[in-house]
Amino acid sequence: MPLANDDPRRRLVASARRLQALGLNQGTAGNLSLRLPDGLLITPSSLPCDRMGPEDLVELDPQGRVRSAAPGRQPSSEWRLHADILRSRPEVQAVVHCHSIRATALACHGRGIPPFHYMVVQAGGADIRCAPYATFGGQALSDAALVALRDRRACLLAHHGQVTLGRDLDQALQLAVEVETLAHMYLEACRLGEPPVLDAAEMERVSTRMAELHYGAAGPAPG
Repeated sequence: MPLANDDPRRRLVASARRLQALGLNQGTAGNLSLRLPDGLLITPSSLPCDRMGPEDLVELDPQGRVRSAAPGRQPSSEWRLHADILRSRPEVQAVVHCHSIRATALACHGRGIPPFHYMVVQAGGADIRCAPYATFGGQALSDAALVALRDRRACLLAHHGQVTLGRDLDQALQLAVEVETLAHMYLEACRLGEPPVLDAAEMERVSTRMAELHYGAAGPAPG
């Protein structure tokens, strides 16, 4: 039976391809997931998005056990990260993880993004934290990311990449673009020395103002 255009499988594949087209991911790196009524849908392991079809996606139960997969398909090696985020953050519907170049460059130094620019509040708070390094695909990485994402919609992963959350795939993807843009700005600003930062009161004013305007992903993140 043909899939409807709004089928979650089609939407997830389209988002994976868009992530690569935007230059935020390369090859088989990165992964995306979407909450289902009783579990999640995630991109498969070791398959470039330009060769990925809706039938290649893997359905997991809330604990991350495979519920449905095409022959030979395995869930992304980061399935645990996605399953743990979606289980612990009920307001989140989609998770994007990518190895965008500038955000990853910062993460390789274990550096997050401070409140050097007001748009940092798009990630849900006054800064974007960097989780400490842990081996990919393991529980330690998932645990570290959950801490870095507390009251946030985005974080960096040391020596690894970035993670963004959204009420849908479009919002999570938009935030991934914003995090990469902020990382680019911050790296450029650091050429002149460590840039001054906005204080907590101003970041709170910006957050309130953006929420009033329904601007992007602004406002403090629950959870």
